Amino acid sequence: MPQDKIPSHRMQVTDNLDQLLSIFPENIRASIETHPQKDNVIEVVMDLGRLPEARFRGEVSYLGEEPISKADLQYCVDRVGSFGSDNRAGIERTLHRISAIRNRAGDIIGLTCRIGRAVFGTIVMIRDLVETGESILLLGRPGVGKTTALREIARVLADDLNKRVVIIDTSNEIAGDGDIPHPAIGRARRMQVARPELQHQVMIEAVENHMPEVIVIDEIGTELEALAARTIAERGVQLVGTAHGNSIANLIKNPTLSDLVGGIQAVTLGDDEARRRGSQKTVLERKAPPTFAIAVEMLERQRWVVHQDTAETVDTILRGFEPRTQIRTVDDSGEVSIIHEEAQEVNNISLSRGSNVAVPLRPSGWRASGKMTPVAPVGGKKKGKVNPEFERMLDTSWQTQDSNQKLRTPGPNGEDWPVYVYPYGIGRSQLDQVISVLDLPVVLTKDLDSADAVIALRSQVKHHSRLRQMAQNNHIPIHVVKSNTIPQITRVLRQLLNLDDPNMPEATDLRLFTKAGSDDEIEALEEARLAVEQIVIPKGQPVELLPRSAKVRKMQHELVEHYRLQSDSFGEEPNRRLRIYPA
Repeated sequence: MPQDKIPSHRMQVTDNLDQLLSIFPENIRASIETHPQKDNVIEVVMDLGRLPEARFRGEVSYLGEEPISKADLQYCVDRVGSFGSDNRAGIERTLHRISAIRNRAGDIIGLTCRIGRAVFGTIVMIRDLVETGESILLLGRPGVGKTTALREIARVLADDLNKRVVIIDTSNEIAGDGDIPHPAIGRARRMQVARPELQHQVMIEAVENHMPEVIVIDEIGTELEALAARTIAERGVQLVGTAHGNSIANLIKNPTLSDLVGGIQAVTLGDDEARRRGSQKTVLERKAPPTFAIAVEMLERQRWVVHQDTAETVDTILRGFEPRTQIRTVDDSGEVSIIHEEAQEVNNISLSRGSNVAVPLRPSGWRASGKMTPVAPVGGKKKGKVNPEFERMLDTSWQTQDSNQKLRTPGPNGEDWPVYVYPYGIGRSQLDQVISVLDLPVVLTKDLDSADAVIALRSQVKHHSRLRQMAQNNHIPIHVVKSNTIPQITRVLRQLLNLDDPNMPEATDLRLFTKAGSDDEIEALEEARLAVEQIVIPKGQPVELLPRSAKVRKMQHELVEHYRLQSDSFGEEPNRRLRIYPA
């Protein structure tokens, strides 16, 4: 995983803590002022009939020995702003948030007083992304610092980049309570929202009336707000916002907010396409371009995961892979490190693979009867295999003498060849191509009872309990391929025949990956092969290939998969091309 560095920048914190302490009764205020962790307090909790608490990161301390009374709660309520329909209030020109808990009669019986801090320098980890002008979505659990980062992004865009920035401040949490916004937002303008349910209307109003270049939104939580965000993005305005959810994967599953990352829809594939993908006929795909081009998952205050292409990330997740990501961290000195992680398959455990077959491969049926006899070769084709005995065996024409008898001959290690294979969900053309090009001693059969092994598509065999039961009853192993591709089929057939030697590199026959075998296709495949064998594998460097057509790129993808490497296509037609990544 490559690691980069970006310049360091120290963070500065401003919290106006004295103004918050002034709203508390004397005994609570004195307890906080004398506490050794005073500067690290996150919130103060006051519940009727309970001891007051000061909460820190990973620690809770009681503030005195007297339970909270109604008079204590009223003392605080009288010294803060009015509570809105969201039961939140603030202190004028500060970032502190006071939230109320009410009983069924509407009386306040609890207060959560959260300390608001303006942290200057908190976005050093993603400043390069902010300056791109792309829309950015921040995700993370409550308390991880989303609003703090949002406030700093607004200031940087307004003051350092001279953008026209408008903040939609629903609960006055970004720019503080009162009519005059907190200095932490710099030159950015703030629009307050009368009631939380009107946030989407104020978002549209901001674009129509105030000509912003950037809109900053905190806590997008409803379908109307998600729709308003898409409308704003389609007008060419940069969006910076936060949403409920820890990760993009959570957002995809949220029907209300999934539109922020493009939305998902069920698509029914044709039979050929489903077999090619190795998936079920109904699959999930992204419905539209994401509202936010960049997504940031805030795991901790100093550790963020960056998805620089939200569309690619969503597509990768829907295909069952973990997407490529950047993990950005910042140390106490303000130096940022970036670690790049490549895409990985979410579930790389096959039902049956090589020596991990559930049922041992052993002679059964006619294979063990001793009634098979080889016939003389008829026009066999030699392919120059490694073992001379193996060459002789490949020259044998596999035929049946009658409907009740299969012809066999000993393999190089005494095996009964050919192996009769029952394919299920596998493309017949791909199987025939692999068997023909590599001259494998394999015969395809439609009779499960006479088969020596089953080769099945993983997504199909999972839902076919009858096939699994019949194979188990007949002691026939099931070998599973993840997808209907030449590399997958080649690999499982070689494993089935015990032709894989872990100490020997696999020979790459380019004819496996092209049916037409035209000069252009062979040239493109040879280019990919040389790139892999001379640069990607020995030097560990990614390689970009020349632009090719979609058909040829598909062949190149399959060839790269044969080497157990990852590749993707990028660029616009007609210059779209492959990029191959080291393992």
